[in-house]
Amino acid sequence: MSSVDTSARTFNLKSWLAEHGVDRLLFLLVPAFLAMLAFFIYPTIYGTYLSFHPMEAKSGALGNYRSFFGDTYMRNSIWNTFRIALPVSLINVFAAVPLAVRLRHRVRGKRTINTLLVIPMSLGTVLIAEGLSAYLAPNGWFNRTLLAAGIIDQPLQLLHNFWGVIISLLITGFPFAFLLTLSYISGINPKMEEAASTLGATSWQRFRYITFPLLTPGLAITFCLNFVLAFSVFPSANLLGNPAGDSHVLAVAAAQAIVNNYDYSMASAISVITGAFELAVVALVLVMRSRLYSGSTSGGKG
Repeated sequence: MSSVDTSARTFNLKSWLAEHGVDRLLFLLVPAFLAMLAFFIYPTIYGTYLSFHPMEAKSGALGNYRSFFGDTYMRNSIWNTFRIALPVSLINVFAAVPLAVRLRHRVRGKRTINTLLVIPMSLGTVLIAEGLSAYLAPNGWFNRTLLAAGIIDQPLQLLHNFWGVIISLLITGFPFAFLLTLSYISGINPKMEEAASTLGATSWQRFRYITFPLLTPGLAITFCLNFVLAFSVFPSANLLGNPAGDSHVLAVAAAQAIVNNYDYSMASAISVITGAFELAVVALVLVMRSRLYSGSTSGGKG
């Protein structure tokens, strides 16, 4: 009798989880959660805390922020970052649309084209920046070709300025935007366009009134992800831009605060400012996206 009572009192974790509606598969998320806690949540919380504790305690909790916004050179890094990130993100997203529309259908050499477009993502920003530093140099292949063709009279200055960073981000960001756009447009039911075609709609009308409106919410997400990547630009700004001039972006300012002044609290404050502007832009885009069509685009496809 006592053995029966003992077995009845034995705690059964499996049964307890089932009774409370907890799926044991959720435990598979524990490693991912611990990694996110260690490498994202904790650094974010600690960095925010550190930003309110400047090296000069007399300046107060907001001393780093007052120093940043009170310095014209530091404050201009915000404009420099936006001046690079916004056009790059817009160009990458809208340039990816026509190519994704074309490759949505069966095209000869489609796999080869996709592979060539993905290669820049695998090379990394540093390697691409090193390659561009030779290719775009005054005596590089690009300028030499234009000079030989008689298009220009003197080499274009595409390095150590704003344009070098832009070109690098376009090369590294476009494949990312293209793959996301292609995945979104592949989910749109082609029968919608076929129905419009039977009613006499031209290819441009089908794209303007059917494909593009359905694709716009996906383009908003693509823009947000591309913008966040471009807004945190660092290797290209140092290797191809002018980090002391028009390429003095927020990431460079944070790095210089650490390297030059050993001021980790100021670097943390700049990082918080960077994150705040990123969140503001993403929130604005998502609010605009919520007003667009967000229903199903499949319509029973397949």
